[in-house]
Amino acid sequence: MYLEIKQLSKQFGGLHAVNNVDFSIEKGKINAIIGPNGAGKSTFFNLISGVHKPTSGKVIFKGKDISNLAANEIAELGVARTFQTTNLFERSTIFDNVVVGHRLRTRSNLFDAIFRTKRLKQEEEKSKEIALEVLDFVGLSNYADRLVANISQEEKKRVAFALALATDPEIVFLDEPTAGVNPDETEKLSYLIEKMTQGGITVCLIEHKMKMIMNLADKIMVLNYGEKIAEGIPEEINKNEQVIKAYLGGSASA
Repeated sequence: MYLEIKQLSKQFGGLHAVNNVDFSIEKGKINAIIGPNGAGKSTFFNLISGVHKPTSGKVIFKGKDISNLAANEIAELGVARTFQTTNLFERSTIFDNVVVGHRLRTRSNLFDAIFRTKRLKQEEEKSKEIALEVLDFVGLSNYADRLVANISQEEKKRVAFALALATDPEIVFLDEPTAGVNPDETEKLSYLIEKMTQGGITVCLIEHKMKMIMNLADKIMVLNYGEKIAEGIPEEINKNEQVIKAYLGGSASA
C-alpha cells in the first residue's frame, strides 16, 4: 500500500483526539476525510505530516515507518501539507512566497551564502524556475509580482497549493482547501485538485462541502469523535446510516 495508517491514536490528556484509526491512501487517487467539527480530522493530518507524534500506532509511507520523523524529514520524503488557514508572507509577493517551497530541496549552507558559491547560484535559479512552473500550473503566473496581502482568498488558496507543489511532493494533504470561498471558486479549486492527480500527485483532503467531495473523491473516510465510523466510495458513504446520523443529516453538514 502507498501510504498506510495502522491503529493511529493521539491523546491530549484525557482527550482521545484520534483513536485507533486504520486507513490506506491509494496512489494517484483523491482520498477524502470528512466528519463533524472536532472529529479529529486536522489532528489526523498533523500526525501524518509530523506536526504531532502519535501516542500509538504507525504511519507507513512506501514501506517506511515515518511515525516519529520530524515534519521536515517527512516533507523531504515527498509529503506536502496545506493548512485550514493560509500561512503566507502577506507583505511579500506571490513569487517570493512560492520560491521558499523549493528550498526544501536545496543543499546550500552558510558557507555558500557568504561566498555566493556556484552551488548557491544554481539552486537559487532552480528554485525560481520551479516557482514559475507551479504558478503557471495553478493559474497565477500573471500575478507573480502581486503582494499576497492584496489578493483574494481564492488566490491565496492557489498560492498555498503552489507552495506545496514547489516542494516536489508525491502526495499532498489539503486541509479544507475550499474554506471561505464561494461556489464558483470551489468548482475552480476542485478542478485544480483533479489536475494535480492527473499530473501524478496523490491527494488526501479534509473538506466540509459534501457536494464537492461526493463529486471529487475516489474514496472517503468518515471520522466522528476521533474514531473511524465508515470508509468507502462516495456512493457507499452517502447511503451509510451511521454517517447520515453523525454528519450528513446533521446540522454540521455544509
